[in-house]
Amino acid sequence: MSLAPWRSLITRALHKNRSLVYSRYVQLATVRENGLPANRTVVFRGFLEDTNQLKFITDIRSAKAEQIPQQPAAEICWYFPNSREQFRISGKLILITANSHPHLQPARIKMWQELSDAARLQFAWPTPGKERVRTPEAFTPSAPNPLEPLETFCLLLLEPTEVDYLELRGEPQNRTIYKLDENQEWDFEEINP
Repeated sequence: MSLAPWRSLITRALHKNRSLVYSRYVQLATVRENGLPANRTVVFRGFLEDTNQLKFITDIRSAKAEQIPQQPAAEICWYFPNSREQFRISGKLILITANSHPHLQPARIKMWQELSDAARLQFAWPTPGKERVRTPEAFTPSAPNPLEPLETFCLLLLEPTEVDYLELRGEPQNRTIYKLDENQEWDFEEINP
């Protein structure tokens, strides 16, 4: 599969918004087991090499990690304020844990090694979403090995199947839908905003 045509649009938007630290933050929507939506902010960590898969990270103990195997459908919404562009990217999530996807373990390990010490430390904190631990020591554990990921660390990939790109500048605004076809090629259509 070749790289998608919308990839260059994201690269350009990231460059135009590079002065904004939050330009790498996206809203990730998933579906809970009960069918209700769940939405949270995650940090875009780049693309998996030579693919169109977007990289994020999560803790195996988090609610989103628990629901992904049963409900992998997801969509991100990504807004770039400086260039006034929005991307809605739909697809399927792939959760790479310490015990899954052997061929993707090198990517998981590399992602861990690229994290800051502070980011790695959060994976040694008490279980997310549980009752607050009141001992300060629980949030100041020993620094994890920077080379070997903790068992709690997961790489999360979004395999896109549709991208809705909206340029909010201009009168009228421009909107393009990119869809992955049955031959794994990207088709696109310009539509009314």
